[in-house]
Amino acid sequence: MALPFAVLISGRGSNLLALERATRDGRIDGRIVAVLCDRVDAAGIPAARALGLEASVLEAAQGMDRAAYGAALSAALEAGGARLVVLAGFMRILDAGFVRHWAGRLLNIHPSLLPAYRGLHTHRRVLEAGERIHGCTVHFVVEELDAGPIVIQGRLAVRPGEDEGSLSARVQRLEHIIYPRAVGWMAEGRLTWRDGTAYMDGAPLRPAIVEEEPCV
Repeated sequence: MALPFAVLISGRGSNLLALERATRDGRIDGRIVAVLCDRVDAAGIPAARALGLEASVLEAAQGMDRAAYGAALSAALEAGGARLVVLAGFMRILDAGFVRHWAGRLLNIHPSLLPAYRGLHTHRRVLEAGERIHGCTVHFVVEELDAGPIVIQGRLAVRPGEDEGSLSARVQRLEHIIYPRAVGWMAEGRLTWRDGTAYMDGAPLRPAIVEEEPCV
């Protein structure tokens, strides 16, 4: 039975579109039952609706704290029938209660090779540090920011003289490969979570690596 999952976005929703393509071409045995966004002006909302997806905006009301927003978000997700929640450029930090409720059913993609470069502006920081290798990571979400078990990483070599825009675009292309793969594993039941530990095919998870090209 196809896995019903929801996608949370804050911007253009490029990973949302990659996930939707993967449901159509059979790489993910699932269906997107809801797209939720925390910004009314996000370009991903009309893009999702153009594909026939159920997309709506859930902004934080005046004075609403993080826990109250998380409770409202969780209620909307459950009303939509989601069994997995996929963060795709969702920029709001989720409260501990939300994360605990969806533990093992909550994935995120981060534009760095975690555990390095948690947080924002990863491409800029990588270039400023003179790193030779960069990439992206799909991980389970836990209460500590960008610290959950790593599922799969995309890795590339930083090119001499490369700027932030070029590096961001290359990393994003890798995101569009590894995120559908991770969600597909969840839909197949290969990727699971039990008692705070992630498993692949019944064994403790060993993160997979996808390389744009050999990194030397």
